[in-house]
Amino acid sequence: MRDTLNDIVIVGAGMAGLHTAEALRERGYEGRLTLLGEEAHRPYSRPPLSKEVLTGVGMDPSGGGPGWLVGHRALRLREDEAVDALDLDFRPGTRAVGLDTTAREVSVSGPGGADGVDGAGGRVRYDGLVIATGARARRPDTDLAGVHVLRTLDDAEAVRAEFDSGGRLVVVGAGFVGAEVAASARAVGMDVTLVEAAPTPLTRVVDPRIGEVLTELHRENGVDVRLGVGVAGFEGRGRVERVRLADGSAVEATLVVAGIGVHLNTEWLRGSGVELLADGSVACDEYSATSVPDVYAVGDLANWPHPRYGGRIRLEHWTNAGEQGEAAAHNLLAGAEGRTPFTPVPYFWSDQYKMKVQLLGQGAPADQVAFVHGSPENRKFVAFLGRDGMLTGVLGLRSTPRTMRYRGLLEKPTTWDQALEAAGATTPAR
Repeated sequence: MRDTLNDIVIVGAGMAGLHTAEALRERGYEGRLTLLGEEAHRPYSRPPLSKEVLTGVGMDPSGGGPGWLVGHRALRLREDEAVDALDLDFRPGTRAVGLDTTAREVSVSGPGGADGVDGAGGRVRYDGLVIATGARARRPDTDLAGVHVLRTLDDAEAVRAEFDSGGRLVVVGAGFVGAEVAASARAVGMDVTLVEAAPTPLTRVVDPRIGEVLTELHRENGVDVRLGVGVAGFEGRGRVERVRLADGSAVEATLVVAGIGVHLNTEWLRGSGVELLADGSVACDEYSATSVPDVYAVGDLANWPHPRYGGRIRLEHWTNAGEQGEAAAHNLLAGAEGRTPFTPVPYFWSDQYKMKVQLLGQGAPADQVAFVHGSPENRKFVAFLGRDGMLTGVLGLRSTPRTMRYRGLLEKPTTWDQALEAAGATTPAR
């Protein structure tokens, strides 16, 4: 272990930041470890925000602290005792506003600033730095009340307060968050319209042939799905009353939740020497290291080369946040001679209508799709997805054990024929 790292600073107290801190301690780092978090809360788990939190399942009314949802059992990323055992200098409500890589200092505002005074500015020195500031939700262009995004605990609190069994919800964007919000709203009895500009849901994530199955899943559960049409605007007197679509039609709404993408929280890095790519992501090498010595990036904002996918990738997945945090911790402590490339099998899951959707690898683009177990008609299957004669992804619906069985095929180059043989499949590609 390098003996020059007396002060390591992690900027971002989400899953990626906390996992990095845990991995550093597990690998024997005993120096000062500072965790800066922009939100006022302790680290929490984000996936339940669009599911259990909205439906109220698992609610613990005894929970205290800022925000009435903090006691929700599903949100507890770690017990307080486990976080305390890391011996962190944890500074909630502290926002990074600049980085001086020559002086090795992070400029901050908030309680973590000079003298710990609320709203103060200050600098936090580091020997090693991990950037984990993630992303924030892209907000619709409207000031009307009742139009929300869902990314943070505070967002979820605002949406949950307006969930009403007699209400009309319009979800804009049929990505995983939008799909989960739609499913949660149906679970509590709301009328739901799901609007997506692309021809199928999850266009960037799964092949359209899989997207068609997920579309029917929503319709079977009473969702009015509008595909291939964008939103022209929001209408109402002070509060949203309807959503005007690009085709001229309108949908009545008492509540809108928009899942229309994210902005990466990397503005504070401009001018620092840390290379940013055109989309605002942080350019990393195969070790998760940035263009500046002893500065690493993890989670949603990290963009790095992956040898099995023919270029650079960036993942907004819960699992990746943890795995990349562990990899960065190892590589930061190991130094140049002991580093290990980060080449994970991407993994994502989503729970909708009491069904689990799981994706290993990359689901799009694909030029071959084969349902090797089960069938779309029965809403229970495992599908292989391939590109240029190679297996690139495995997607399962209600098929957890069988889906995870094929992870090993994605850990190494596997041809399409080899994959079908491993599955014992004779199903022709679609």
